[in-house]
Amino acid sequence: MFRFRFKKTWWMAASAIAACCGSSAASAATSQYAMHEAIQEGAQLFASSALGTNGMSCMTCHRAGGRTEGRLPNGKRIPSLIGTAATFPHYNQRSGRVVTLEMQLEHCVQAGLGGKPLAYDSPKMVALLSYLTSLSQGKPIHLQGLGNPQAAANPAK
Repeated sequence: MFRFRFKKTWWMAASAIAACCGSSAASAATSQYAMHEAIQEGAQLFASSALGTNGMSCMTCHRAGGRTEGRLPNGKRIPSLIGTAATFPHYNQRSGRVVTLEMQLEHCVQAGLGGKPLAYDSPKMVALLSYLTSLSQGKPIHLQGLGNPQAAANPAK
């Protein structure tokens, strides 16, 4: 706990000093601090049962914070979440539509955790998206169907 407070205090002090000096470092320090906070809040939400009503958390299925292979309650294996944010949006065959990461999170919260819908701009949604996106840091973006957009638009040709 002391370590976290020290980091938090350090970031706040760095932001204040940079702001007083009129430096662009103020916005950089502030943005780094804000992102760090959002990712940490997302990690805490990911591990918490507070998003739902059935006592489960995201880590019930997505083990080790989503960093390793997981399992659904029915025993089906699911891949790690590392790199997942770099694959959204994508076409979901079961629903027959393009799904965003926000939509997928919403599905998991409602269907998996028995929770209430999160507004897309709510602090909890922003924190969860920040955390999941952090797991894709440095991974290449891979969107389905972008090889030839004209061929995808005209599949009969």
